[in-house]
Amino acid sequence: MTKLRIGTLPDDKPVRIAIDLPAAVHRDLISYAEILSRETGQKISDPNKLIAPMVARFMATDRAFARARKRRHAKDDVG
Repeated sequence: MTKLRIGTLPDDKPVRIAIDLPAAVHRDLISYAEILSRETGQKISDPNKLIAPMVARFMATDRAFARARKRRHAKDDVG
């Protein structure tokens, strides 16, 4: 079994966003949704719903972002 970076999608109220993706990225998003559906058994009818958990996962694992955010919060707490 493939170990994908995101798991099942939470049943959450959708929020409408508009985003322009390069065609290649959109094709990859569709492929990712298909693979994730097979892996989790959860049908993903709209691959766009993967964007938010992917961005969240990216930010959660970005060490430079975490350090900068921590410095900003520390500065805000002092100021």
